[in-house]
Amino acid sequence: MPSSPYTGHANQAKHDIESSELRKKKRMKCLAYVAAFAVFQTAVILIFVLTIMKVRTPKFRVRSADFDESFQVGNLSTPSFSFRMDAELGVKNANFGNYKFQNSSIFFLYGDTGVGEAAFSKSKAGWRSTKKFHVSVDLSSKSLPSNSQLGNDLRSGVLNLRSQSRLDGKVELLFIFKKKKSVNMDCTLTIGVAEKQVRQISCK
Repeated sequence: MPSSPYTGHANQAKHDIESSELRKKKRMKCLAYVAAFAVFQTAVILIFVLTIMKVRTPKFRVRSADFDESFQVGNLSTPSFSFRMDAELGVKNANFGNYKFQNSSIFFLYGDTGVGEAAFSKSKAGWRSTKKFHVSVDLSSKSLPSNSQLGNDLRSGVLNLRSQSRLDGKVELLFIFKKKKSVNMDCTLTIGVAEKQVRQISCK
């Protein structure tokens, strides 16, 4: 029995509806993919900005110190000290770019009085690495006031010295962006007088 024109129109309408729904589903799926990709790209950009492009302040520390045969301390009636120290310094750079710093100096103090200083040349700490270098300095108590606590310290067998310094430089992120960064050193060296060795180094 031949189909009626109505049946043909109904089938065509059903086919058109199904095709329209299929196209709609494809568009929705495509939009979902685009939205997911946009979210992914946004997350990648945020991670890039918050980690790689974030400028961190380098850390400047005294890593170790040794003394030569010139290490001398006075007796309790005339307390004094005089020695040459070789100190290893370290600039720890956690950035994704070099940290270039200028010429500077490091100062050593007993209490608030300077007892020695040394200069060092400009250099750089590479990407996420530590730049290590040495300075030699002559340390002496000759500038200390007579009422200092040096006698008590020598009696206890421990000599505490502070090291202070400042670096001025720039962080170069990915060789493109440059950001000025200064870092201060403030360390305390606890020296055992009898063994003529550094027992502890603590830095702020």
